[in-house]
Amino acid sequence: MSQVFSEETHRNLLARIPQCTGREISDWLRAVEDGPALLRFEEKVSWLRHEHNLAYGHAKAIVHEYDLRRAARRLL
Repeated sequence: MSQVFSEETHRNLLARIPQCTGREISDWLRAVEDGPALLRFEEKVSWLRHEHNLAYGHAKAIVHEYDLRRAARRLL
C-alpha cells in the first residue's frame, strides 16, 4: 500500500465521492471487497474505473481507504 495523496487531499476526495457518484463510501468499500480478487493497488483502481466508470482520483481514494481499513482490522 502506498500513500497516494496527502492526508488532506485523501479526506477531501472521500468527502466528495458520495455527491459525485451517488453512492456512500461504505458502498464503494463493499464493492472492492466483493469484487474480483485483485492483488495490486493499480489493478483494483483500474477495475473500479472500468467496471463502475469512476474518475481516476476517486478510484484511487477508494482503494487507498479500503487498504487503510483492511490494515487497521489486521492490527486488532
